[in-house]
Amino acid sequence: MIMHIEDIMNIIPHRYPFLLIDRIEEVTPGERAVGTKCVSINEPFFQGHFPGKPVMPGVLIIEALAQVGAVAILSLDEFKGKVAYFAGIDKAKFRRKVIPGDVLRLEVEIIKRRGPMGIGKAIAYVGDKKACEAELSFVIGLEE
Repeated sequence: MIMHIEDIMNIIPHRYPFLLIDRIEEVTPGERAVGTKCVSINEPFFQGHFPGKPVMPGVLIIEALAQVGAVAILSLDEFKGKVAYFAGIDKAKFRRKVIPGDVLRLEVEIIKRRGPMGIGKAIAYVGDKKACEAELSFVIGLEE
């Protein structure tokens, strides 16, 4: 199932300029999602990171992965309309620079879940090369 921006915005609350995924290529609710981010020189962060040598900040690659993971978990009926919050980042490694013109393939598999908490194994690729990998912990926001 392919999701475009409008579909994604019905699942996660992120909006421009902080919505960091362009498309969801596949989703198995509660288990896995694969998305893409087309990295453009027009991204606002490139103005200062770094002038003349633009590199996508690693924290934003992690955030893009987290957003794809949020699509996977918030696609479950029991979590529709909720928000997934970061609870932790472990084993993060950055393998290559991500620069304008790159297309990030963002893959997140939910490897552990107990109630509203869980962990996703996240990998970002440019082509067939790993750019970043991490384990991302999340908690689903409970009604206040």
